[in-house]
Amino acid sequence: MGTEAGESGLTDLAGKVVWITGASSGIGEALAIAASKRGAKVVLSARRQNELERVRNLCADPKEVAVLPLDLLKLGDPGPAMRAAEQFFGPIDVLVNNAGVSQRSMVMDTTMEVYRQIFELDFFATVALTKALLPQMVRRKSGHVVVVSSVVGYISSPMRSGYAAAKHALHGFYDAARAEHWRDNIKFTLACPGYVRTNVTLNAVDGRGGTWGKMDPSIAKGVDPADCAGKIWRAVEKDKEEVLVGKEALVVYLKRYLPALFSFAVNRSKPIQ
Repeated sequence: MGTEAGESGLTDLAGKVVWITGASSGIGEALAIAASKRGAKVVLSARRQNELERVRNLCADPKEVAVLPLDLLKLGDPGPAMRAAEQFFGPIDVLVNNAGVSQRSMVMDTTMEVYRQIFELDFFATVALTKALLPQMVRRKSGHVVVVSSVVGYISSPMRSGYAAAKHALHGFYDAARAEHWRDNIKFTLACPGYVRTNVTLNAVDGRGGTWGKMDPSIAKGVDPADCAGKIWRAVEKDKEEVLVGKEALVVYLKRYLPALFSFAVNRSKPIQ
């Protein structure tokens, strides 16, 4: 069963029940493996059961890892999914909202249907799962919600209009949730990676809803997912509100303190993940 989080003021993953969405590859896979090494009981969710089973077998203790296939674009009422996740090890201590889709298309070439699809997965499904779990976390006065956002949660760049908008929306929502629930001992951590070596660009949607299918060179040279996961979990364990991963984090500070220079640079640069 899940144990009380935050007893020492920090989030110790050992013995905690951690539910990770988008856990079949990339950052989600790395987060799952790292959480298992830290002694967590892990529930893995994504669409592809065979890939979830592969990740499960890579974990430190597969017996303490459960597989729950889930298509967040067909989530509907999140209650049944939450109850199914809780049946494995008990109430969820740490929810990791990692599932999402990126985008590669110009504004003029992107249909409204594609924008809605991006928001449905990257924003609404994340919010729905969080809202489903919040009542029991509030009752227990314990819980931690981790959101894998992106550097584009702070900035934007060409061909990312919908993706950046959804990530910006996540920051607004979770900043409000944190302000509302800090007295309930509910923690919220926004993780914002830059370039990470995953299939994010291969799986990105184009302006008509198709698959981009290309690997961006910057992604291919990005941070190893295991290193990214380690930095995210260390931030969670320290109850940090936000964590930036990768040298692209410098661009966030450039926009904050030198916005004109940022605009000049981003208008002439390759897009950021």
